[in-house]
Amino acid sequence: MRKTAMAMFFMASVLVMSGGGAVCATTNPFGLVYEGAITENVEGKVNIHRVKYALHGLEISANVYTPAGYKPDGRYPAIVVAHPNGGVKEQAAGLYAQRLAEKGYVTIVADAAWQGASGGMPRNIDTPHYRTDDIHRMADYISRYPGVDASRLGVLGICGGGGYTLEAAKSDKRFKAVATLSMFNSGQVRRNGYMNSQLDSVQDRLREASDARMLEMTKGEIRYSGNVDFDALTEESIRKIPVELYREGMMYYGKTHRHPNATFRYTTSSLMELMTWDAIDQIELINVPLLLIAGERADSLYMSEEAFLKATGTTEKELFLIPGATHIQTYFVPEYVEKAVYKLDTFYGKHL
Repeated sequence: MRKTAMAMFFMASVLVMSGGGAVCATTNPFGLVYEGAITENVEGKVNIHRVKYALHGLEISANVYTPAGYKPDGRYPAIVVAHPNGGVKEQAAGLYAQRLAEKGYVTIVADAAWQGASGGMPRNIDTPHYRTDDIHRMADYISRYPGVDASRLGVLGICGGGGYTLEAAKSDKRFKAVATLSMFNSGQVRRNGYMNSQLDSVQDRLREASDARMLEMTKGEIRYSGNVDFDALTEESIRKIPVELYREGMMYYGKTHRHPNATFRYTTSSLMELMTWDAIDQIELINVPLLLIAGERADSLYMSEEAFLKATGTTEKELFLIPGATHIQTYFVPEYVEKAVYKLDTFYGKHL
């Protein structure tokens, strides 16, 4: 039973969402896998620009979206978008970056260091320190992008990227408005299990993480958690997963919107840092407008609710629920995406 629960935990705790639609990464020239994705840059429309920059000596792969009629000598507000755990810039984060660019913002989304198309070995290190610095570095880059007004900088974090966005915004006062979508507190979930389902095995999992680090240091052997064989998944096996977030995420990632750069796995040694961190510790340091968006039916809603209650450093905060939506559905169902984008545009429009 414990092994089954652990496997389901690892699958769930990295669940993210791509943008929904039938675009295939192998046919879209930019690798995008969400509905309505850009297939070519056309003058007078939203355009996508592939960019690269350095972080920790690694080459980071990012996409910048510019609004229709963009002029390099303009003065545009900008938004940094952080992708979910296990996700890549071509998925959910790309969808929201494109939709916000349609509203007039210059947006940036990057693959986290050691993940996706960004550099770094071993692959798939996933720790709060590095994921947070990814967000700071995106802010560095987009603040100097032609036409961007660095005094009007916002940030949006999706799923696990939402938790890391809260962390980044505690100290990075360049962000004048902070928003999350279906926020996932990775440290809390890695430590306690999803919905606090693994409280009895915290010490065992910390020991496994410590042993994995020892193997890395002494033998160069890398152990991974969250390994999922997408090719072996069947729709029948997915339907049997009892937790909604896990079930919907497996179908989305494994069957309908797969991307070759996206993987649920992460180095087991990452848990040494993840399990001792929490996205909402010292969240009162956020003293700018804060918007937390979540699906009304999401079983992950409790994490956004906890963050909202603890965010006492700002008087301008809101928990906005999308009626009828689950965690995963906020990432691709057109009706729910539309509601989220409208709310985000209203929020950033007021504060940027």
